[in-house]
Amino acid sequence: MSTGLRNARAARGWSQERLVREIEQYARRNVTDVASTASLRVYVSEWENGKRALSDRYAGILRRLLGVTDTELRGTLSTSMAPAADGYDELLSRIDSASSVSESMVKTFNDQTELLRTMDRQMGAAGLVDQMTGHLAALEDALNFAVLPSARRPVALALAGASTLAAWQAIDSGAVERAWRHYELAKRAARDAEAPMYLAHAMAEQAYVLCEAGRPALGVDLVRDAQRTVAQSASGRLRAWLYAAEAEMCAHAGMPDDCRRALDAAMASIPPGPEDRDPDMPSIFLNDAHLTRWQGNVLALLGEGSAVTSLYGALDVMDPTFVRARAGLHADLAQAHLTRAEYDDAHTHLRQARLLAGRTGSVRQRRRVDLLSGRL
Repeated sequence: MSTGLRNARAARGWSQERLVREIEQYARRNVTDVASTASLRVYVSEWENGKRALSDRYAGILRRLLGVTDTELRGTLSTSMAPAADGYDELLSRIDSASSVSESMVKTFNDQTELLRTMDRQMGAAGLVDQMTGHLAALEDALNFAVLPSARRPVALALAGASTLAAWQAIDSGAVERAWRHYELAKRAARDAEAPMYLAHAMAEQAYVLCEAGRPALGVDLVRDAQRTVAQSASGRLRAWLYAAEAEMCAHAGMPDDCRRALDAAMASIPPGPEDRDPDMPSIFLNDAHLTRWQGNVLALLGEGSAVTSLYGALDVMDPTFVRARAGLHADLAQAHLTRAEYDDAHTHLRQARLLAGRTGSVRQRRRVDLLSGRL
């Protein structure tokens, strides 16, 4: 428990004093009582040093503030988890319940995923950890006890989409092991659903975990394997997304020629028009404007001064509800200006990126801002 809380706090870049202030602000926003400031200072120190047990009430507050699961916070399984099915009567009851999952229930699952996706891009992942954990648990439970393929496939497809969202949220929160496990779950669910597009998407997103861990070349191999997995059955939007992901991995891996070829393939594959959602792949948001921003990000990674033009063009047309993505775009612009030794402009965009990363609680973006700030 002590290590989990300390690590989660440190990942946010918060001191113990900052955590105390955040707890008090949370209490004011949600009209709930917490201990006095002096007592909270003692509590945080004792929680981190294993001298005080973390109550369920404070654990709930800390999960929302720090974007961690109960297991990550405490270091043990939550005592509130439901017991495993015991005996044939209970097993058959669960099987009967799973077999009665209707199309309307699957739609409800997908609607919940979409709601969590919308909340995530506007407010960040930290405050959604409990909802996301419960959502995945309900989907896994429905799938685990569904017997026939006709019942399993639609639930598995819903689980694949929800798991990739949960994994990306975990990456954003700095919980890389949780992200990896969610991607493994998404891949299993996609195979169960016989959905190669979902499988390819989960594989390619999982490459970002490898890249952030310092293995971008292995990430390139995984993205290319994802492309082979889906082959010609991918939609144009997914093909463009996979090529753009490959380009980004290649840029990190120091493969500029491969990177540019993949960028060209992405630009050639993207369907025309402003639509950014694919009816067969709702997990992906991608159109010309998004791809232009992505292209600018990749060119900035390559150190090309021309990235600035693409990035400012993307900034002008970006949907303001994509708050975390906007933080990333400002970080991209800061990197591009640093490449051109335009330090005042870089500082301006880093300030905006830090502000937006703080608003969404993005550990991933905050780390990037810190790295870029070190170059000023």
